[in-house]
Amino acid sequence: MTKPEEFLEFLKKRRTIRNYQDKPITKEHIEMILEAGRWTPSASNRQPWEFIVIKNREILQKISKTGAYGLPLKNAPLGIAIIGKKLENPNWYIQDTSLASMNMMLMAWTLNIGMCWIGSMDREYAKELLGLGKNDFLLTVLAAGYIKGKIPKSIPRKSLGEITRIIK
Repeated sequence: MTKPEEFLEFLKKRRTIRNYQDKPITKEHIEMILEAGRWTPSASNRQPWEFIVIKNREILQKISKTGAYGLPLKNAPLGIAIIGKKLENPNWYIQDTSLASMNMMLMAWTLNIGMCWIGSMDREYAKELLGLGKNDFLLTVLAAGYIKGKIPKSIPRKSLGEITRIIK
C-alpha cells in the first residue's frame, strides 16, 4: 500500500499542464493511462464509458478551435476523449466518466505526462468528428503530452475551515 502522507503529497504536486513536448506518447504509457480509466469505480459497476485515443493532429486542432480554452489541445500530441454511454447508466454516466478522467490524469502524472481537462468546446461538432451517436455524452477531451518547460507553481487553496462543516 502507498503511505497516506506520500499519496497526499503526490496529489498536492499534480498540476494541470498546457505545454507539451513535440513527441509522441509511447504505446506503453497510453495503455497505462487507459488502464487507470478502465479500473475506475462506477455506479453498479456498469462502466458506462468509452475512451477514444486521438493522435490525429488535424482533429485535435479542429476541436481546439471550437472553445475558448482549447489551446492546450491544439498543441498536444495526444487527446483522450472520454465518452459517457447514456443508455448504460442513465443516472450516473457523468459522475462515472468524471471519475475515470481523474484516474487517467493521476496516472499520467506518475508517467511525467501532463494533462489538461478541456471543458470549453463545441461538443456536437466534436461528437461528429469522432463519429459518436446521440446517446453518447462527450465529457471532455484530455489534452496530453510529455511536460515541456517548468511545472507551474501551486495556486493557494482555501483552508479546510473555509470548505468544511462537521455535523455532530
